Amino acid sequence: MKTTVFKVLSFTAFIFLILNSFAFAQITSSSASGRNNSKPDQVTEAEARIRQITDDAGKSFKEGLLSLQDNRRSVAAEKFNKSVEVFLMSGINLTSKDNVRARDCYNQLIETIYRIEFPTDAQVPQIRGLSATCSWNIDNKLADDIATLVRPSLNKQNPSAGNIVTASAVNGIPSDEPQIGFNEQKFESSPLDELAKLELTEEEKEVVNTPEGQQQYYVIQTAIANKSFGFNFQMHPMVQQFIAYYRGRGRATMETGLYRSGMFMRMARRIFKEEGVPENVAWLGQVESAWKPTAMSWAAASGLWQFIPGTGARFGLRKTAYVDERNSFESATRASARYLKFLANRYGGNWELAMGAYNCGEGNVDRAIKRAGVANFWAAYPYLPQETRNYVPNILATILIANNPQSYGFGHVRPAPPLMYDQIRIPPSTSLNLIAQASDTSVQYLRYLNPELRTNMTPPEPYIVRVPAGKANEVVALFRRAPASKLSNSNLANSAAGETWQTISNRTGVSVADLMAANPGMQIPRGKVFVPQGNKVASTNYSRPTSPTASPVANSIKVVKAQAGDTVAKVAQRYGANATEVAKFNGLLPTSVLGAGREIKIPAK
Repeated sequence: MKTTVFKVLSFTAFIFLILNSFAFAQITSSSASGRNNSKPDQVTEAEARIRQITDDAGKSFKEGLLSLQDNRRSVAAEKFNKSVEVFLMSGINLTSKDNVRARDCYNQLIETIYRIEFPTDAQVPQIRGLSATCSWNIDNKLADDIATLVRPSLNKQNPSAGNIVTASAVNGIPSDEPQIGFNEQKFESSPLDELAKLELTEEEKEVVNTPEGQQQYYVIQTAIANKSFGFNFQMHPMVQQFIAYYRGRGRATMETGLYRSGMFMRMARRIFKEEGVPENVAWLGQVESAWKPTAMSWAAASGLWQFIPGTGARFGLRKTAYVDERNSFESATRASARYLKFLANRYGGNWELAMGAYNCGEGNVDRAIKRAGVANFWAAYPYLPQETRNYVPNILATILIANNPQSYGFGHVRPAPPLMYDQIRIPPSTSLNLIAQASDTSVQYLRYLNPELRTNMTPPEPYIVRVPAGKANEVVALFRRAPASKLSNSNLANSAAGETWQTISNRTGVSVADLMAANPGMQIPRGKVFVPQGNKVASTNYSRPTSPTASPVANSIKVVKAQAGDTVAKVAQRYGANATEVAKFNGLLPTSVLGAGREIKIPAK
């Protein structure tokens, strides 16, 4: 998918914003003058508070710019995140018409940080405009230096400008490409970039004329005729030539892909089957990304399935300041299956043309078909982009090898175990650090399990987060102990046997009263305890998703459906299970009333 779509800020809209703000200021001034320049104390206090919040955010944002200028990218990311968090933690309603200044400043802050992290020549970050909207004192030279620093075309011409860190410093691979963005979560190059330039050698081309090649051709044709792969395709010498490539100089690429496929292929097969797409077509993911969720191509295509922003949005993948669902495991996989099915229907069930269009877009394939005069990939082949000419036979070669690795010399490769995780629903703007503490893991691993998250905080909405397998019930039970309004800005501390609230207070600096308020019902410390810092995040109920998720205990539980009027205790009694254990396993109380049809998991005895 080579055509990149970018969201462009409307300059007219920006000017309109400024004019409106100016008009608002004039009206306020006139009204005040009519009241002898006096305002109610509440209004004055509210304006002062919003001004303070905006100024605090500006201070962190400026520190982020200075850190980025010094090439301290991880520090810059923290400062930019903090500038956003100032608004989120303030408790003010950013959608209210009463908070126009804060709302406009916040919205433009989000847009500017996004443009700094994912810069394009078409839309550079408007730091001067942000400074004017928020009334921040940011030097124009600093604003212009940062806009130049992140501009891709200037970086390519002079990678050393401004001490830019290149991809070679990140991945250990020689490259002239500058690092994209500033976050510690690095993107990896997509295999599609090399595929576009790949040229087969004469030896690889000649393999089809050997006795072994002719025998291989017959075997493959027989398998296709027997519908062994779940869909029909036309065998072509280029498919065998790519098999020869992978058996020779491309061996390491195939071995790596077959190994990494184990982490995601089970999920991909399930979702493709649910969407009515042949399961083997899911091997497209190996060619697209080598099964790397953080793969990104030169055209800003991202994730396992390499969606560009425009196509991702067409199939329901959100891209905001908080999440980029193109990098999600399940959401992007389902979007990919739906896009492929849409394309196959467009081309009368021809999956070769569908895969070609997935790569270069429907427009290019439509034009190639028109010039060829027939809806056949190999007839349209000469009129397609070079990358797409390599792309489709490459996928078909991958499918053939993956379905019979022993015959092609890859029988020694053992796929990696499926990536296991549980999922829980988390309240708005919850720190990943707190979730990591609760699930006995690191923020880095949580970011690995949730590559769609763009900061170390969940979005300002209830959000489903992946945690290490087997930890969901523990995390849910732990979080339920404290009011949700106390979670977002809290930490967890492990209490030792015999400790008191006073000893924990002594080592955390938090009063005994605050500790006990954050851990209601706990007379003495037990296990992990919450250490509050105070916040104003809205309350949200924690619950497990009803859809099945990967878990190592999946085969040792029974999933049942509640009847009208059931409680957890009634369901447990019906199946001869301990009510307390069932409640704990589902993150509920024994007395919790269940809706008819709700799924409840009964742990094995």
